[in-house]
Amino acid sequence: MKRAKQNRLSIHRKKKVAKSAQNHEQKRAVDLESDTQQSVQLPRKKVRWEGNSESVVAVADTENVSSEDDASISKICLTICCQSGRVAGAYYDFIRCIVYVLEDTQEDVHFDLTNMLLEQCNANVVLTSSKADDPFISVLQKFAEASGGVFQIRPHKEFTPHRGRDRLLSLRFLSELTTEDTGQCLSSDGSSGAEPRNAYEFMQKRKQAAGDPTMKRWNAAIRLANHASIESSPLCISCVGALLDYLARERAAGDLDDDAGVEGLNISGIEVLTLDQIMQINADALFSLQIFENESHASIHSDKTKEGLSLFGILDNTRTPLGRSLLRIWLMRPSLSIPVIAARHDAIECFLHPENLAPASTLQNHLKGIKNIPRILGLLKAGKAGVGDWQGLVKFTYHSAMMRDALAELHGGDLVEVVRKLVASLDIASFKDIGNAVNETIDWEESTINNRICVRPYIDEELDQRKHVYAGLDTVLCKVAEQICQKIPVDYTASLNVVYFPQLGFLICVPMQEEWRSEEGIKVLDGWSFQFSSDAHVYFKSEEMHDMDTHIGDLHPSIVDREIEIVQELLERILVCSEGMRYVCDVCAELDCLLAFAEASRAYNYCRPQMSEDPIIDIDQGRHPLQEQVVDIFVPNDARLSAGIGFGDRAELQETNSLPMCTSIVLCTGANACGKSVYLKQVALIQYMAQVGNRSDFVPAVSATLGIVDKIFTRIQTRESVSKVLSHCKAQSAFMIDLNQVSLALRNCTVNSLILLDEFGKGTIPAGSFSSRCKHNYGAGLFCSVIKHLLNRGSQCPKVLAATHFHEVFQKDMLDPHKFPITFLHMQVLFTSSKGNLNPGDVSISGDSESVNHERVEHTSVVAPGEKITYLYRVSPGLSRNSHAAQCAMMFGLPSRIAQRAQYVSKLLGDHELGQLLEEKMTVEEQENIKAAGIATYKFLAMDLTNDSHEKDIKLRLAEALGRAPHE
Repeated sequence: MKRAKQNRLSIHRKKKVAKSAQNHEQKRAVDLESDTQQSVQLPRKKVRWEGNSESVVAVADTENVSSEDDASISKICLTICCQSGRVAGAYYDFIRCIVYVLEDTQEDVHFDLTNMLLEQCNANVVLTSSKADDPFISVLQKFAEASGGVFQIRPHKEFTPHRGRDRLLSLRFLSELTTEDTGQCLSSDGSSGAEPRNAYEFMQKRKQAAGDPTMKRWNAAIRLANHASIESSPLCISCVGALLDYLARERAAGDLDDDAGVEGLNISGIEVLTLDQIMQINADALFSLQIFENESHASIHSDKTKEGLSLFGILDNTRTPLGRSLLRIWLMRPSLSIPVIAARHDAIECFLHPENLAPASTLQNHLKGIKNIPRILGLLKAGKAGVGDWQGLVKFTYHSAMMRDALAELHGGDLVEVVRKLVASLDIASFKDIGNAVNETIDWEESTINNRICVRPYIDEELDQRKHVYAGLDTVLCKVAEQICQKIPVDYTASLNVVYFPQLGFLICVPMQEEWRSEEGIKVLDGWSFQFSSDAHVYFKSEEMHDMDTHIGDLHPSIVDREIEIVQELLERILVCSEGMRYVCDVCAELDCLLAFAEASRAYNYCRPQMSEDPIIDIDQGRHPLQEQVVDIFVPNDARLSAGIGFGDRAELQETNSLPMCTSIVLCTGANACGKSVYLKQVALIQYMAQVGNRSDFVPAVSATLGIVDKIFTRIQTRESVSKVLSHCKAQSAFMIDLNQVSLALRNCTVNSLILLDEFGKGTIPAGSFSSRCKHNYGAGLFCSVIKHLLNRGSQCPKVLAATHFHEVFQKDMLDPHKFPITFLHMQVLFTSSKGNLNPGDVSISGDSESVNHERVEHTSVVAPGEKITYLYRVSPGLSRNSHAAQCAMMFGLPSRIAQRAQYVSKLLGDHELGQLLEEKMTVEEQENIKAAGIATYKFLAMDLTNDSHEKDIKLRLAEALGRAPHE
């Protein structure tokens, strides 16, 4: 009865809901008709599903929707922040709908990078954090005043990495995958358009329309690295977050009905900002090329680090702290200006001249005496300078004068820009006056003893008198003490002293008596006043003490005050020349770096590169600057590349380029551990060193002709660490990090860029196990796709250096050596038999005589037992179709039986002979059964069953195929 009652109630409730829905539909139709008649007078209303990219306009007046909605954000807004000497920024291009970001970069004291960024983006609105450095804020204020723009200092909470990351992951183009990205088709289910019948269906339909928030954040976190490498740039992420907040506020102010927030912004991409005169190189490329290398302290209890084997380490022969800091900045900002590079090459060449060795060495010795004058001047202004700081200022004045004489001895120094700048900036007369004034004023010995700045005698007469009185004060106090002893009762105390305390004046000191420790307390004589006591003494004031306070005074504070006044007068004389001294220190830092480059070039036999306007790399006998430091003999190699040679540009190459066999893509193959990675890195390092900073370096080669490279991208080393963690505790795999690096390169590279791909695609599984139809794996496919994509750019193809072990890609239907404009190279190896005979591993056959590369193909036969492999580390034209992994494994300690077994299994897998592996552990009977089963299978497949209509005939023929009697 109870269940029947519930059913009746349910039926009644359904009828009631249906009736209510019918009335609602009728009422909605009437309202819609009336609203249509008055739609001109009603404001626009928007109904927006969460996550939907379009808003459904519920009124007929849609013609008013135009680009005026974005008028409020048409101004260029730049968010920029500088903290602790590092700067980052972001701005929005409202025409292309792209956010440009500047990753965290070291800034110099002159804010050259900031000024360059301000001039390049020409922002109308500049925002910065309230915790930005004060000098940096002053630079922004001056720019805003000069340009007539708006400058705001926003609260620091808007410039936090966590907030910026949340804003980035909310962007629609990152979080929402299109059907092209997912490879799926949209559902065509007719029921999708039905009205939701209850709250559960409503929420499900809303989730389908908006997407899973967790999955959207995961997609955004993964795809973010494809656009910009800002995960390791907290300042950059903070600036992007502040920029997105500003754009959302401006959009909301322009359209009060729009409450989409950051998700509603029309942003189609994020690109790394390329400054006009600076090469772009991200943290992954710096790490892969070993530009910097921090080594931990030997003690686990110390957090200090030191520079390891790195390019900065071998070039850092600087003598000044400012020079070392400037060198690090130059290494992070290679130059793109050929005139600037050529001028600095002239300076290094001048210092390398044999006649200038002695003057250059003298200059370096004097540079050791140039301290951090900007820091010293800051301490002097703040009144915190110590004795060492004043001594550093005097040494600066001395060594600057000596450097002027050394500069005059340079042969051809008048043609060097940095020498001319330093000679013009050295005001020797003023510096000498400052040095003499400081040295004549400050008493170095007394200052060291007293741990404060003391003035020499005969500088101020009043000060000398006070010091004279203070020096004879002991005699005066002794005489006054004798006079007081004669006046006091004999039984009062056995002894007393007269002492002087700064700020307290003169006091009578009496030893503490035992009876004074009782309840009666301390006995005070007539005319005396108690001041204070200690465990051993009691101190009093008398009329004699007051007279001495009046006539002699508080000597020590007066002496200190007078010395401070004298030092302050001296400081005012120094600050007149402070700007000149700062400029001299900056020029000395440049000179220090150039002399360090010259010393490294002389020590490591570097040569001057010839910079060209053409996008080429032509290196003769190039060397790896770091690898040659750790091996006994380094084998140099040539390298030739020319940008812009893709599909259809081969004829143009022969007409315009004098370099033989030169293409945009060089693909290197060879055995494991044969030096392919070193070869790729050495080419990039030579190009990098030629453009280091604004003051370029010589390069490790016999000769080099190099064009300008605006960006360097690498896929060489995968940095896996716990810091590579995305949202919801999902870490990036090594292969995912590699994909992000390659995606970043493909999105941002230009015809003047250089890309290094070292074994890209490794780490993926074969497509479909070991099926004979699935011969290639995903990694090889990705590698071929990237190479073909770059070649399809034609005249916009960048310079690419690649190394791979995917030997199966060199086929007619993939990377055909005879058809693709690719230079194929391999690293030569040599095999030694057990009898001592030499077998050149690079014995090759000639390719097509009309081919661009005249490629040669190394024999693919495996090494015979007993043979040893010798790496020649020499690059040669052609392909190598064997990695010799087994020989490499045995060289590094893997047992020979394991390596031989690996060779055997690899050969069977390559020949698709998996049956032999399965038969190894079978008995003879099992093998016979498998053989018989195979024969029966072939017979069965050969049977024609289309004409058999009787079941009995089919059974007889099956029994015959299986070799069995019919009754079985």
